[in-house]
Amino acid sequence: MKIGRRHFLKNLFIGGSGVSLAGWTQSRPIQAAESGALYGIQEASVLRPELLQDPIRVKSIELLRQNRTYLVRVRSTEGMESITAPNSSKFRDVYPIFLNRIAPFFIGKDACRIETLLKELYRSGSNYKFQGLAFWVGQAAVEMALLDLIGRTRGKPIGELFGPVLQRDIAVYRASGNRGNQPEEEIKYLKRLAAETGAKALKFRLGGRMSNNSDSLPGRTEKLIPLVRETFGPAMTLYADSNSSYDVPNSIRIGRLMEEHQYAFFEEPVPFDHLWETKRVTEALQIPIAGGEQEFSMRRFRWAIENRVVDIVQPDLHYFGGYIRSVKVARMAEAVGMQCTPHMSGSGLGYVNTLHLASFVPNIGPHQEFKGTTAIPCHSDTSSLKCVNGIVRCPSGPGMGVDIDPDYISKFKAAHTL
Repeated sequence: MKIGRRHFLKNLFIGGSGVSLAGWTQSRPIQAAESGALYGIQEASVLRPELLQDPIRVKSIELLRQNRTYLVRVRSTEGMESITAPNSSKFRDVYPIFLNRIAPFFIGKDACRIETLLKELYRSGSNYKFQGLAFWVGQAAVEMALLDLIGRTRGKPIGELFGPVLQRDIAVYRASGNRGNQPEEEIKYLKRLAAETGAKALKFRLGGRMSNNSDSLPGRTEKLIPLVRETFGPAMTLYADSNSSYDVPNSIRIGRLMEEHQYAFFEEPVPFDHLWETKRVTEALQIPIAGGEQEFSMRRFRWAIENRVVDIVQPDLHYFGGYIRSVKVARMAEAVGMQCTPHMSGSGLGYVNTLHLASFVPNIGPHQEFKGTTAIPCHSDTSSLKCVNGIVRCPSGPGMGVDIDPDYISKFKAAHTL
């Protein structure tokens, strides 16, 4: 089974997708002795030290708000300014943690010590008791703002803060968020997504979402899986996400149907925190199993990689706390021949954040999620930020390489806690 499985993965990821991944290591099971090696990767620094020699003092951090949208503005004592977009859809509920516990910690400190500061932040005031999305989405907001500030100050794009940029043209997939529509309606929608961007990969939703085996409509999943393949043909890379819909037997049943129709991965087949059950599905199927968007523990990610719980790790840059933590997961996965295809938060400028990660991570998956035009007006001097023939160019300007419209920013006011 394992030999066939590795051959299946190689064909899908490299040959079948039509994407060249230079230097990609074929997947292999991890050896027990490698556990310590992964711990070393987890604890190692990921930023280039030569770019962090001269201090950049944080003068102020502001959370700006207009209706249901948030921005983070950071200024250095040297006069550099960064304005970035957090995950507004989550900030609406958790922003007091950012204002009370996260932002004040960094005032007056050297942004170039960011890796050490993040470790100290976790311990400060027992912040670890808040860990989970409510804490990590706030940490991601300040981390991304400070990395943008460092990049702008040093004249380097985000990718070059971590290492060499390996690619600028990023292949993307379009994802449908629909559930409960008829298969024929979903086909029409997927056709529209593909036509808008020329994307060569698509993802859609199966099952009933945390539903204990109930489909959103009777028989929808079993009809949709072959229908999508029949509609788009063998050249289209197809992914599907059940959002924790099934138990182990039904995950295997659905996964085998996906194998029959040459799908490239099956995301979150069982409840996301059922790691042993996920491992059973992974071992039973040849189709690659993807997961990790809900994960907030570095140690559980490491355990999942050590024990081959999934084939593809999917940290979310916002839900998991930012680039630094996500890069550690990607590097642990790389060490054992696994790919990283990050989950993309659908709020703010998540697609820009993902483009940068994909620009420098060597074991990045062949396609990254692209949700289309953002509601935040912005421009880049080095990228149209549009998808053409399934490709979006990653900005190469300093920091994120994206500037938000000043007139738009002027409508925002400082957010305050009650």
